[in-house]
Amino acid sequence: MMTKNNTISKLILAFIAFVVGMCSIIYELLISTISSYLMGDSIRQFSIIIGIYLASMGIGSFLSRLVDKKVVSSFIIIELVLGFVGAISVPLCYFYYSYSDADGYNFFVLLLTAVIGSLTGFEIPLLTRILEDSTTLKDNISNVLTFDYLGALLATLLFPFLLVPFVGLFKSSLIFGLINISMGLLSIYLLKDELIKEQKFKQVITIFSIIIGSILIGMLWKANNIMQFWNESIFKFPVIHTENSPYQNITVTSHSDEFRLYLNGAIQFSSRDEYRYHEALVHIPLSQLDSVGSVLILGGGEGLAAREILKYQELQKLTIVDIDPAISELSKKLPLLNSLNAGALDNPKVEILHEDAFQFLVKNELKFDAIIMDLPDPTNESIARLYSSVFFNLVLQRLTKNGVAVTQATSPELTKNAFWCINETIKASGFQYSFPYRVNVPSFGNWGFIMAKNHPFLKDHLRSDISYDYLEDAILDQIYYFPKDIRIKDTKINELDAPVLLEYYLDHWRSLQGQER
Repeated sequence: MMTKNNTISKLILAFIAFVVGMCSIIYELLISTISSYLMGDSIRQFSIIIGIYLASMGIGSFLSRLVDKKVVSSFIIIELVLGFVGAISVPLCYFYYSYSDADGYNFFVLLLTAVIGSLTGFEIPLLTRILEDSTTLKDNISNVLTFDYLGALLATLLFPFLLVPFVGLFKSSLIFGLINISMGLLSIYLLKDELIKEQKFKQVITIFSIIIGSILIGMLWKANNIMQFWNESIFKFPVIHTENSPYQNITVTSHSDEFRLYLNGAIQFSSRDEYRYHEALVHIPLSQLDSVGSVLILGGGEGLAAREILKYQELQKLTIVDIDPAISELSKKLPLLNSLNAGALDNPKVEILHEDAFQFLVKNELKFDAIIMDLPDPTNESIARLYSSVFFNLVLQRLTKNGVAVTQATSPELTKNAFWCINETIKASGFQYSFPYRVNVPSFGNWGFIMAKNHPFLKDHLRSDISYDYLEDAILDQIYYFPKDIRIKDTKINELDAPVLLEYYLDHWRSLQGQER
């Protein structure tokens, strides 16, 4: 195929193998991430997608033996098609999700993964055969695979540290698709001697490359507009802010006098009624204390729970541990959010730490009068572990003798199994008493919380020196009662190595796919 002395060409082809490996892994990481954002259950999404990808690579490699002639032109075609499919993979996932149910979306993602994996598996053997006359077989295979794997390594480093936080999933797929296509064009120029008898092919494929490249550049140029259109088709109200942090997608919508915060498509609060949720989360447990000296919030980086805690004048220190700095930064700079939390994050009593809540509890031995867990719903394994018996035991160890803990616990009406699983897990973690309660938050419906402590006495009145917009003493006669049609007693314990809570919750989550937000 190539002359042995063509060292420059060999190096460029090795570089192409490097880029091929990088782009292919990027596509799979993008598809896996967008699917975990949209569907939850990140371990299942990544495991199945990567498994299908690797199996499809094997199929592609097997099918490559069918190419006896025109190896160079076949390689170029595969490279260009792979670049185009990879480029539009994330846009397709976004838009297919808008018009499909959960099962349809999952099938589509696996089909898309199989196509990309097959094309990737097809092109590596072809590239090896293109180089077959320039080195021995063992060196040839070694070189191609070495550069391919090095490209994959670079992809895994670029993805979490650069692409997700600074470029975004949508633009990343387009950019790497264009890089893939540029490698196809480079191959046309580099291997022009091999295509000397295929001038018409060179002309057609060059024109085709320019056309699809132009389409992708146009999509990249209009990426913000395209995502705005998608957001408007998914979310109930117009999107005023959206970003991808290393941990999640963050979206804020606004309409009239109401705005909402969504994480990975799941609503976190509405400004219209969030005070009901946050008053119930904060003041029910804090009213059990004679004095509030130090409080720890796990999650709650938007500052709304902090706003309520700061009403206690005797408070000495409030520590907020939220892994995602993008949430607190947005809550400070976005006027709507900063106004809603009354500037709580800038209060001198407040310390914000951006680290994992689990690791914070493991390594920090400070004691708190109250620990308030304002964490997202358990949509993936990383969050579900923050509702495990081990985690709640760590919470217990970080409380003062008469301290109190509380966690939001999803809806006892819509996700009954998940709610009572959290309650059973708290009891199994070492807390002597748990007190499930619920309030009506119109944006969420009937929402549940679980308070835990080591003494049974339950105060039947709220602090009179605290201002409330929703809570009053009369409510305390109602919130601890659960009708028998939503009471469940046979749920399993959510363990660190067996997160049954995730499956309990996702049973409901899947049923909501495709519904209006």
